Amino acid sequence: MAHDLQDDLEFVAAGHDYDDFEFDDAGGNGLRTSGGASQYQLNTEMNDTSALEYRQGKDMQEIPWERLNYSRDQYRQMRLKQYKNYQSLARPRDALAKECQRAETRDAFYDFHLNTRHVKPTIVHFQLRNLLWATSKHDVYVTQNYSVMHWSSLLRRGKEVLNVAGPNQDMRGGGPLSRVQISTMMVKDNLLAAGGFHGELICKYVDQPGVAFCTNLAGNKKSITNAVEIYKSPNGSTRVMAANNDCVVRTFDTEKYSLLTQFPFAWSVNNMSVSPDGKLLAVLGDSSDCLIADSGSGKEIASLRGHADYSFASAWHPDGRVLATGNQDRTCRLWDVRNPSEAFAVLEGRIGAVRGLRFSPDGRFLAAAEPADFVRVYDVAAGYARAQEIDLFGEIAGVSFSPDDGAEALFVGVADRTYGSLLEFRRRHRHAYLDCYL
Repeated sequence: MAHDLQDDLEFVAAGHDYDDFEFDDAGGNGLRTSGGASQYQLNTEMNDTSALEYRQGKDMQEIPWERLNYSRDQYRQMRLKQYKNYQSLARPRDALAKECQRAETRDAFYDFHLNTRHVKPTIVHFQLRNLLWATSKHDVYVTQNYSVMHWSSLLRRGKEVLNVAGPNQDMRGGGPLSRVQISTMMVKDNLLAAGGFHGELICKYVDQPGVAFCTNLAGNKKSITNAVEIYKSPNGSTRVMAANNDCVVRTFDTEKYSLLTQFPFAWSVNNMSVSPDGKLLAVLGDSSDCLIADSGSGKEIASLRGHADYSFASAWHPDGRVLATGNQDRTCRLWDVRNPSEAFAVLEGRIGAVRGLRFSPDGRFLAAAEPADFVRVYDVAAGYARAQEIDLFGEIAGVSFSPDDGAEALFVGVADRTYGSLLEFRRRHRHAYLDCYL
């Protein structure tokens, strides 16, 4: 559940009327002030943070620790002690700690590059965090209020590519949709797919005007669209898949946007992902078990058992043999789909559930995002025993590697009224031939 800390930080500098500071809920109300005028003043004082400024000692998120009653380290310890992780199932968790392998977190695979407040992600549902997608090391798409914004890190400029505050009409006969609160989204090969808080599905080509397709999946305004997926079927055609709270996973083609398949399950589907070859479907939801099914027929192939709560995140390794699942029990489990009887590794979060998972396109890294404050980047080649821990403050809206071969960029979205921003990290390269000059 969204975290709320009351009155835990206060400004102490003279001349500033900043009384009650808090990291608040997942709706973006985060670390904030109680007065509107002071809030405006604070926002206008804060600028983007560059890598050079960070190396010179500036806070990555430009949090003015020197003017607060707590140091960064003190506040971190407070957060670790007081943050309450949301649980759907009241089950004993003592045995989980024994399963989890320890990871050394002294490595740095990615260096901080830029923090910009020109785009601020907005979270609609506290359990759903797929709200950020990178399409290159310079291009990233972020959900912000009733729109999707494109941010160019090269031009340092943002542009709205989808606005769903007003009516959107499906030209193929669907009804109009208006004021869509985006709950999840994905961008791939110029196609944007977005799900809505009341069961909507919207598809749009980011390089073309207008909306290509929009509909309400279940006709039930309480049935949230939890996840969307854009993938290639085994025959090479592009498909859009959507998972909904009505316990159904639906697949559409991208030529006529006709409904191809709909697979019912016994519980609400919170997340699904298709294997790189398009043949297998991972299905996760309001169950401690995760399923692997045939993507064409929906027939169950295997049941993955080990989690203690509901799951909300999954990712396939590019080789198609390893599946990662993230759960509210604060763990990520790694499964070899050739032997799915038990996970071959269990990774533990620092503060809360694992709500975002991404493998880098080259398969070298796995990024695991928690609801707030922490993203870990694991070294796959080291058996997930080495990791970089990105330590920040605020609700995490999403995490995404750039899809180029080298996974040159890693983006992290932070949803917070005051410190909401987009953070960019660049992959560290070791050039031995330069050592003689150091």
